[in-house]
Amino acid sequence: MNLLNSLLIAQENVFPTMPSDTGVPDPGVTVAAGFAVIGFIMIISMIISLALALPVIVGMWKVFTKAGKPGWAAIIPIYNVIVLLEVVGKPVWWIALLLIPFVNVVISILLNLALAERFGKDGLYAVGLIFLPFIFLPMLGFGSSTYQPAPAEQG
Repeated sequence: MNLLNSLLIAQENVFPTMPSDTGVPDPGVTVAAGFAVIGFIMIISMIISLALALPVIVGMWKVFTKAGKPGWAAIIPIYNVIVLLEVVGKPVWWIALLLIPFVNVVISILLNLALAERFGKDGLYAVGLIFLPFIFLPMLGFGSSTYQPAPAEQG
């Protein structure tokens, strides 16, 4: 027994127990702090996304209203694209082209060019619609420009 006690005392000296206040952060607290930071970043991202999406929705609503279409169509996915195609005078089957990668970029550019044209704007305004829709769509919807219907296209 004496030898066993000696070994236990020797082990205690070699591997001392850590006191609770060592200054080393608890891994659980570190992970929780990381999740808190990630959560904060996600909330800020959602606020920024909403701040950018809201003017686009409101602007599109006003554009549809100016074109004689129902404004609420701006908030219905897929249907809003169908209404946009009607506003710019393009065939509804173009919605299929928007499903094709890389082709959809070209079609989106053509739609923005046609939208600017329908309201008497030039190509530079279409560039604004493409890159800054949260600014240019409300300007188009609330501005003094008037809608000029496109002649019906074949196809």
